Amino acid sequence: MYATRLPAMEKYGVAPNGETVTEDLKTKIPPHIRWQAENYNHLHEQPTVFYAVALSLALIGDSHPYTVYAAWGYTGLRIIHSLIHATVNKVMARFSVFGTSSVVVAGLTARLAQLVF
Repeated sequence: MYATRLPAMEKYGVAPNGETVTEDLKTKIPPHIRWQAENYNHLHEQPTVFYAVALSLALIGDSHPYTVYAAWGYTGLRIIHSLIHATVNKVMARFSVFGTSSVVVAGLTARLAQLVF
């Protein structure tokens, strides 16, 4: 993100200070550069649920193969989602990967609930 966004901010005249707002970035910086920052922001949303669930499953000692496959599957899907978002940003492709990863994290959450309750 820093390798592309900061040079773009300088190139397009957006000052990197406390007065810069999202609207400045949206109107002055090309979309393909903004996508990377937006993807970074998205990694603080649903993946944080995955981190909490995966850590909880690990702490209670769940090492069932399906749990491990699901966790790695989710990780792979999020990597694919990030690559799509940061490069071509095809919404339907992103949505299908996001939807699939949502089902996986829901399954992991259900597994955690099953083991805890």
